[in-house]
Amino acid sequence: MSNNKFLKKLNYWSDKKVVVTGGTGFLGNHLVSKLKDINPKKITILGSKDFDLRIYENCRKAIKGSDIVIHLAANVGGIGYNQENPSELFEDNLLMGLYMMKAARLSGVDKYVAIGTICSYPKFSPIPFKEKDLFNGYPEETNAPYGLAKLMQLVQAQAYRQQYGFNAIFLLPVNLYGPWDNFNPKSSHVIPSLIKKFIDAKESEKKEVVVWGTGKATREFLYVEDAARAILLAAEKYNKSEPVNIGAGFEVSIKNLAEMIKELTGFKGKIVWDKNKPDGQPRRMLDTFRAETEFGFRAKTSFKSGLEKTIEWYLKERI
Repeated sequence: MSNNKFLKKLNYWSDKKVVVTGGTGFLGNHLVSKLKDINPKKITILGSKDFDLRIYENCRKAIKGSDIVIHLAANVGGIGYNQENPSELFEDNLLMGLYMMKAARLSGVDKYVAIGTICSYPKFSPIPFKEKDLFNGYPEETNAPYGLAKLMQLVQAQAYRQQYGFNAIFLLPVNLYGPWDNFNPKSSHVIPSLIKKFIDAKESEKKEVVVWGTGKATREFLYVEDAARAILLAAEKYNKSEPVNIGAGFEVSIKNLAEMIKELTGFKGKIVWDKNKPDGQPRRMLDTFRAETEFGFRAKTSFKSGLEKTIEWYLKERI
């Protein structure tokens, strides 16, 4: 579908007042950009500096008078960050999700889009992950406080729909990457972390780059602009209680990912694997059938192209 046809189909938005929490963050920047293209009646962008969404009264004030709430705000990071901050990850994400959805229901919001995480899946879910498996085991230990806190949005959404008829949906994006990602080594995810490591090593003429784990774990990655498009499609078209995976439908090992980024950044040294560090969840790949059949989403950006765009953006904007 061309961009013009996509925008034409989204005239649904023309009379909508939309609130985006986390609208100044990584995914939020891209989502808000696409929202501006489709020109809803009003867009309210909430960043962490605007409202502390762990406080109910702030949530109530933030969404007053809105028609649609897209809740992206989260306290999130990579494996190291997860290990150092499990309590904050659990409390912050649980409170923000609970209070935002409660405020939306009591304020008469028409549609609520809750963004979950692939970290909610059980550690040993069958590949590809199917939505029906979400509650069939405990998440990987380093992800569990964050993943379970986010998963409670699904429980809340289904309870509200059953008891009050509240139209809340729950989406599960896979690992995202792209321009405006978080490249802070203390809290970044694997792709921005590796990009920074290889570029820094190349520029300082180091002979090796150390990467956490064994390299055997696998991941699936979705280009952030594709994720933003999926969320807007779901917000318009999807009105059911079942959760929906949002992904690209492929699996790559961390070893192969590191080799790809090494090549694309031009680093000529070697990769050293620190096997004393955790791999995280052994495998990740989503079944994306429901997203395609329910609201026509399919990822468009090839993985290599997405990595090239991300590296190009980082080299240009890192200063």
